[in-house]
Amino acid sequence: MCGIVGYVGKKNAIPYLIQGLRKLEYRGYDSAGIAYLDNNKIEIKKTVGRISDLEKIVNINIPTNIGIGHTRWATHGKVNNTNSHPHQVGDITIVHNGILENYQELKNELLKLGYKFKTETDTEVLCAYIDYEYKNSSTKDMVEIFNNCFKVFKGSYAVTIMVASISDKIFVMKKDNPLVIGIGESENYIASDVSAFISNTCKFIYLEDMQIGIVSSSDVSIYQENKLINNDIKTINIDDVGNGKEEYEHYMLKEIYEQSNLIEKLNSIYLNSNLDDFDISKYTSIHIIGCGTAYHAGLIGKYLMEKYNDFEINVYIASEYRYQKIFVNDKTLVIAVSQSGETADTLACLKRVKKCGCDTLGIVNVKNSTIARIVDRVIYTMAGQEIAVASTKAYTSQIYIFSLLALKIGISKGVINKEDITSYYNELPQLINNVLNINYDRVVKKIFNNEYLFYLGRNIDYVSVMEGSLKIKEISYIHSEAYQGGELKHGTISLIEKDSCVISLVSNEETSAKIISNIKEVKARGAYVILIIKDSLNINIDINCYDQMIIIPSVHELIQPILNIIPLQLIAYYVAKKRGCDIDKPRNLAKSVTVE
Repeated sequence: MCGIVGYVGKKNAIPYLIQGLRKLEYRGYDSAGIAYLDNNKIEIKKTVGRISDLEKIVNINIPTNIGIGHTRWATHGKVNNTNSHPHQVGDITIVHNGILENYQELKNELLKLGYKFKTETDTEVLCAYIDYEYKNSSTKDMVEIFNNCFKVFKGSYAVTIMVASISDKIFVMKKDNPLVIGIGESENYIASDVSAFISNTCKFIYLEDMQIGIVSSSDVSIYQENKLINNDIKTINIDDVGNGKEEYEHYMLKEIYEQSNLIEKLNSIYLNSNLDDFDISKYTSIHIIGCGTAYHAGLIGKYLMEKYNDFEINVYIASEYRYQKIFVNDKTLVIAVSQSGETADTLACLKRVKKCGCDTLGIVNVKNSTIARIVDRVIYTMAGQEIAVASTKAYTSQIYIFSLLALKIGISKGVINKEDITSYYNELPQLINNVLNINYDRVVKKIFNNEYLFYLGRNIDYVSVMEGSLKIKEISYIHSEAYQGGELKHGTISLIEKDSCVISLVSNEETSAKIISNIKEVKARGAYVILIIKDSLNINIDINCYDQMIIIPSVHELIQPILNIIPLQLIAYYVAKKRGCDIDKPRNLAKSVTVE
């Protein structure tokens, strides 16, 4: 992985390939490359680094009307030019997202057949095997060749292919990783994400698993099991794609500041209906699955919904859930949370539970994404395109949806009056703005030189500091850990020494006295404490238990987590900025994790 583009048409392909790769930079990558036809020969240009480095070695004026490109996020093999995509073996040139799980087995077979390999990648093996099938095909029928490959390849893959002797077509095949074909006028596009070419076309065909596409400038043919089929052409609203950084220095900061307007938007879409047509009462168990930030959103959802629910709600890390024994039936609702809607582990979990007869719900940001297409019901978070790798506004919108699901349960149980709570939701955008305008300079100056941090919270606040800790790890590279306050004395407090920096969140009335006691424990051992506390709890608090305090507004418990996360996001951002980090594209990370 991570980004695939392709172009075939009447115009010069190279500018379109570069443009598409730039649009996919937000997904994270460590190298980039393109392949194109020049004088009846496929040329490859690739390099470690950014798209700007690739542009330095590419002549965009070469008259070619067909090409493919890739931004690589290393999985097999070191980050170097040799391992970068595209790869070429014999007559076949490819770019590939995903992981070929049986590549070593296939590589051994191909070595015996005389193939030699230059790279450490699974992609070169995949390329060589396609070349082997092509050389040994009497018909050179690419559909037949790819179907033979489907029978052999194990793992996940989205593959885009050029064949040396076929100058006017690009071929694609897909299993488990996203791939779309953009439909233009006398030109067509290929991408792993519609954002690559949304400025050129709003019409896209989404490939499904085990499908093969043949793309020319004038035609797109889709095959499945050797049969020509018709996939629907989807029209994508260009408003769903971001409009650049505007006046902000980084996309992450822009997306943090967009959260107040996002809540206004969500209120207008969902608050009055409160998802009235979605009935939770028929279920006897709910499983929430997600990865990273989406997993944290699910944990917030568990706390909120269990407040009014009659049964336990379980939250699972998708990469573990897919392999563990699960207890589900037709009365189980499985909720999949994903910003991209393409998260490989979450998608694999859904495919598993659907075989068990469960109902499935997706809480997803990207319309027409794979998860959105396979679940029984989808609730879109409406956050628009999130460019920064570290998620902010998508997380906020996810917990907003969970708050409405909890509200729905509370109303159905007769413990919440909807009219009484609506005002809190309506006031939330302005309160977010108030928290955005807090001055965090003094906090940042204390933190940015640290090499480790501790975050403390209890109850639902613990989940918020987990997410805060993840944010600062992701973009500033400071090692940080989040702990339940009560767990400190069971081992972790041994790490506290003079000037250890501890960030603690206090917004839960039920556990506020307990967490203050935990804070005093670290303060007594020399810690420097930054306290984030809601104003209703900031009454007669002992000034000796903290060094700096950030006061945030109090709101209804269903939406307090939305306010709580804002200062944690901003602290992470400003610390990373002061450390000179690449905030929107942190090292080693990818936006859409489409490998397991």
